[in-house]
Amino acid sequence: MRKPFVFVALLTASLALHAADASKTIAIEGGKLLTVSHGTIENGVLVIADGKIAAVGKAGEVKVPGDAQIVDAKGMTVYPGLIDPETNFGLTEISADQMTNDLVERSDEIMPHMHVYDAFHSETELIPVARLNGVTNAVVAPASEDSISGQDIFIQLYGKDRDDMIMGRDVALAMNYGAEQRRRGGRGGGFGTYPSTRMGLVTQLRQSFFDAQDYMAKRDAAANKKDDKGFKRDLKLEALIPYLKGEKPVVIGVYEGYDVEVIMGMAKEFHLKVILNHVTQSQEVLDKIASYKVPVIIGSIYDAPRADERFDAVYTLPAELAKRGVKVAISSADGEGPVSSHSVRNLPYAAGFAVAYGLPYDEGLKAITQNVADMFGFGDKLGSLDVGKMANVVIANGDPLDVRTDVKQVYIQGVAVPMVDRQTRLRDEYKAKQ
Repeated sequence: MRKPFVFVALLTASLALHAADASKTIAIEGGKLLTVSHGTIENGVLVIADGKIAAVGKAGEVKVPGDAQIVDAKGMTVYPGLIDPETNFGLTEISADQMTNDLVERSDEIMPHMHVYDAFHSETELIPVARLNGVTNAVVAPASEDSISGQDIFIQLYGKDRDDMIMGRDVALAMNYGAEQRRRGGRGGGFGTYPSTRMGLVTQLRQSFFDAQDYMAKRDAAANKKDDKGFKRDLKLEALIPYLKGEKPVVIGVYEGYDVEVIMGMAKEFHLKVILNHVTQSQEVLDKIASYKVPVIIGSIYDAPRADERFDAVYTLPAELAKRGVKVAISSADGEGPVSSHSVRNLPYAAGFAVAYGLPYDEGLKAITQNVADMFGFGDKLGSLDVGKMANVVIANGDPLDVRTDVKQVYIQGVAVPMVDRQTRLRDEYKAKQ
């Protein structure tokens, strides 16, 4: 009965820490540490100082500062905060209420100059819900309806304001290739408008990158002359330049094998740094995907197979890719559509599903931590329990991939976040009236 008392006390303490800075030294003692990078440490100690992980190791081998707040984690599991590689956090609140949605700009299909940070609403009620289940970071992307729908941000799920929560602006370009974009057929939708075929879609994308190459050459020439008075900036084309230079990744959403081959051919033509997304019905080209040497985000893992596929074809996709040496990340996307911010809390269970269908456990945990951090350029800051990384740490009473596990405390940048959300507030309000 001692452990619940410890965490009730910790919860109370976390509320007091809400306004505190991250300078407090904390030592989490006695827990099972899932480090991700260097195995499991039983009866471990993790020290947090100045918002970062200051020490990790076995009890007796780690020196705990005398002024540290001690957190008793005996019987608990301690692991790095989970990271979702594709969400719509802060872009939507209630899908049926258009006033709360900033998911897609429908005036054009090519919108690289749309920045998610311009629409991100950090006060969304959906973030605390995910945070309470151990998710500490996420990529926020626009909806997938446009061929190029905008540039993503990378966030942490706690901070004093939206700017504090945005860790990276324009971290990746969101591209999409497949039936949804093709059938939309341009403004107003329907056939007879361009593009309404795969041919048209690829041509449209190729023309955009050619235009950006020409624009880049003219911009550089104007800069070299040190006289750019006659040069007119084009935000759409300028936004593509970092991606043409391979400075940032392009996340390409694509589902079927044939489409994967076509879009990767175009990406190779422009030397794009690619992260493939979804690839749900691509079982026939798995070896080819592995040959591309690009990372892959899987989601939704709950999709039904096609009529000609085995019942478990989608479920085993992460395992089959990992077996071929592909770096895999798993998103929380559910069967209701490509992405749903309401289901981010289920991120660990999506990884658990992949593990149940053959993905090695350690790879399953990496797929929602270190691998995601690596893909989006935050691998040196997040994703594992290593000294020097941000102290985004979770304490739970069991296996993080198990639906029966309860998260007891989440730390983000060393701050014990309040373990409350709209759902717990409503529970407590109505429970008191019973």
